[in-house]
Order: sequence, then structure tokens, then C-alpha cells
Amino acid sequence: MSNHYVRYQRIGDTARITLTHAKRHNALVPTLLDDLLNALENCRQDPPRVLVLDAEGASFSSGGDVRAFFTTARSERVDYAKAVVGRLNRTILTLLELPCPTIAAVQGLVTGGSLGLVLASDVVVASTRATFAPWYTVVGFSPDGGWSNLMGQRIGPSRALEIQLTNRTITAQQALDYGLAHYLADHDAFPGKVADISDILCHRQPGSVRHTLTLNRPDLTQTAAQLQREYEHFLAQITTDEAHLGMAKFLERAP
Repeated sequence: MSNHYVRYQRIGDTARITLTHAKRHNALVPTLLDDLLNALENCRQDPPRVLVLDAEGASFSSGGDVRAFFTTARSERVDYAKAVVGRLNRTILTLLELPCPTIAAVQGLVTGGSLGLVLASDVVVASTRATFAPWYTVVGFSPDGGWSNLMGQRIGPSRALEIQLTNRTITAQQALDYGLAHYLADHDAFPGKVADISDILCHRQPGSVRHTLTLNRPDLTQTAAQLQREYEHFLAQITTDEAHLGMAKFLERAP
């Protein structure tokens, strides 16, 4: 199944959702997020033993499309932000509710809210070319995608805060050391490593796997509440002159 920007494949016990809008770095525009939610609904209705979430191109996802935000009339930016962040939050919660484990196969850059797709996955396999960065305090946005809670749960709240404030880029090796990623592979060996982990999970007892996921995943009620807080802060910040000027400066040096 292919939509505009997402491809869904089911081969035996393994499902694969691939972000395919590589020419825009798989930016989280409403259409892509709708396609992603549709693909996840397929997994909900007919659960595989394991889901692999990956992406085409040099970037896993660049997060919210700064150019799309900037070119949206200022009077309409809140509505556009509601469309993006609202859909992203639903995507994160859907991933956390799936009865099967999800592997995030991160082959390249991850910035902004797209980190939420990684944080909501149960196992993260990173290529040595993967990097992770927030960009909020540079562009003038407020954190979304679980940076304010799921990231702290994964790597520690103090470290997560420092990275957001300074906009420090996390390398693939640091992601492994911090616990953001679980496996690291050279880029050429990366697809094989993803396949190996997928095969391992496919051969674990499915009932046991479901209970293990339920007992160990982040609490859904608390996560939903914190994502709602991120949503509200994002909407408040996106209307400011600071965000408008920050986007303009960012886009001046963007390719």
C-alpha cells in the first residue's frame, strides 16, 4: 500500500512502514502524517509480529517543515500547527498502543518532532550516519514530539534539557551510549542488522511479547497529558515575532 508519502508493506509476520518523501527530508507535513496514521491503522487491524519503521533518502525525518510554517500566513499558523502537532501526537500514542514491537530503523538525520517516532518505538537501530538534534531554540519553536518527557525518560531529564537548550547534535555513537539507540551498525551493514533484530522479535512468544510491551512502555495517560502540554506551548510560541524571525533566519541558510 502506497499513499502520497508513506509505503506500507506486509511480508509474512513483518510489516514495514517507510517514509518516502525523501526530496523534502521526510518532513512532517499533514499529508505525510495522515498517510502514517493510515498505515498504523493497518497494523492495528491486522497486527504483525513486528513493525519496522524506516525512511528513504539521507534523512529519517527533518521534523516539522519550517518552510511550510513560514509560508503559511501568520493568521493561519495556529491552525497549521494544530494540524501538524495534533497528528504527530496521535501518531506517537498509536505507536505506543500497538500490540506488536516497533523497530525504528534510523539511517540518517532526525530533527525536531520527528524524534517522537523514534522515542515511541520499542527498539532503535541506528546507522553510523544517524544524528539527532532538536533545533527548537534556534528556530524559535517550542519542543514537541516528546522531547519534554519521552526523551528525558530515555536518556535522563538533565541531559535531555541540556541538549534542547544548547541545540547539541547527538551522534550515532552518543545515541548508543545514552540509550537513545539500542544497536549501531555501519551504514552498509545497517539493513542486515535491522533484519536480524526483526527476525529475533518475530520468533519470540507473541503473548509474552504483548505483556512485556504493556508493562514496560511509557504510561499512556501521562504521555498523552505531556504531549497535550507540548501542543499548547507550541501553539502559543508559533504566533510570536521570535518564531517568525527565527524561521526567516533559518531559511536564509537552508539549502
